[in-house]
Amino acid sequence: MKMPDDYIAKNRDAWNKRTTQHVGSEFYNMKSFVSGESSLQEIELKLLGNIEGKSILHLQCHFGQDSLSMARMGAAVTGADLSDEAIRKAIEINEQLDLKAKFICCDIYDLPQYLDQTFDIVFTSYGTIGWLPDLSRWAALIERYLKPGGKFIFAEFHPVVWMFDYDFDKVAYNYFKDEPIIEQTTGTYTDRNAPIEYEEVSWNHSLGEVFGSLLEHGMEIIHFEEFDYSPYDVFKHTYEFAPGKFRISHLDNKIPMVYTLVATKKQQP
Repeated sequence: MKMPDDYIAKNRDAWNKRTTQHVGSEFYNMKSFVSGESSLQEIELKLLGNIEGKSILHLQCHFGQDSLSMARMGAAVTGADLSDEAIRKAIEINEQLDLKAKFICCDIYDLPQYLDQTFDIVFTSYGTIGWLPDLSRWAALIERYLKPGGKFIFAEFHPVVWMFDYDFDKVAYNYFKDEPIIEQTTGTYTDRNAPIEYEEVSWNHSLGEVFGSLLEHGMEIIHFEEFDYSPYDVFKHTYEFAPGKFRISHLDNKIPMVYTLVATKKQQP
């Protein structure tokens, strides 16, 4: 598989431009967030449980709302993201709210150059792994940063969703990882008419690849669940069938849209 030499720079630029739109968007609702509303969804809150006193590494944290929501719950949180604009904003909000989260800006594969500790929980959610070409390296990072007995908690859009074209009319992309998907994009999921343009590079990852990469690095999978809705209204042709639950109108509940996974790092013998 050919790897675009500049995929990191392209995706950093894309997420820098997205961040400038996202921070002020109704979707991210910074006013409510600053006032105390959590950005975490019911799906991942059930998996996190009581995290007071826990140390958490949040991979691909965007501009930090979920990281800071976990910090408000009493966790010691470190967030990492590729976008310098997103991390700059995360640090700004952290200071504004007088929280003690830490944030690191780097390509996720380079994280060991910036961070040398282990955590009770590694967390990542919604639209993250598609920007990573190599899930074996991703799983190695997760294993490296977890304490023995620690948990990896993961919520992600289902790979079936990424097989469809943007109108969900036909299967346009391979379920299995193939060549990188290089696209010229305008707007963003919070506002499809936003005045931004960028090129982005992504990869589709099957469930088998996700499971296999974690198992390859000695993780034990203890939970897996699929959901026939999205907690975010980020796709075309959606309807809200229950508060905060969205489906594609013409597909209804016929496809999985999200999945969750929990894996543990095995205790030392």
